[in-house]
Amino acid sequence: MGLASDLAYEALLADILAGTIPPGDRIREEEVAERVGTSRTPVREALRRLHAEGLVDLPPHRGAIVQPAMYELDELFDIRALLEGYGAERAAARRTDEHLAALVEVCDRMEAVVAAGTDVAELTPLNMAFHREVQVAAGTERLLGLLPGLIVSPLVREIFRHYTPAELARSMAQHREVIDALAARDAAWARSVMCAHLYAGRAALQRLQQEVAGQARDRGQPA
Repeated sequence: MGLASDLAYEALLADILAGTIPPGDRIREEEVAERVGTSRTPVREALRRLHAEGLVDLPPHRGAIVQPAMYELDELFDIRALLEGYGAERAAARRTDEHLAALVEVCDRMEAVVAAGTDVAELTPLNMAFHREVQVAAGTERLLGLLPGLIVSPLVREIFRHYTPAELARSMAQHREVIDALAARDAAWARSVMCAHLYAGRAALQRLQQEVAGQARDRGQPA
């Protein structure tokens, strides 16, 4: 991918993360091209990249639209920590050996993807399966019904694309620790590590926001 397209991508990503372009708003290619100092072709390439990451829609004949639910991430993670922490606590008392085996299988598959160095996008459905399986072990249909609605932000779904190697290794280790806590039937430990795991994900997104804002400032673009 060319330098001009990279510049356009970073500028747009900074705008989306900062909320400068509100959810549901149309991105005007000509304005981005003028601001970045390039033609519209690299901007279109950047938009296709953002679309692949789930950050913008590309409806026919309408231009690019910023995906909804790209804001209030702090609140989203707080709610997830409350509900999924509670679910992990319940799961510690109610889990079966079959639940543990299912969680171990998901972890094995995730770690195999990381070890192979293949597209980290493969981790997204596996990660969602892991979090769902914890709630299955908790034995509450209400939590199972709520969970998909909490993982609605494209950045939350695709967070592994933006993890550093250290953040990725930490996430894998925290999944294993959740299993250890459930195996020990330690409810407090299970809740604690689940909450720490989710807040580590929030910290990674905050780090990403700061990085793209800094890159935009370095290039003289508004963050």
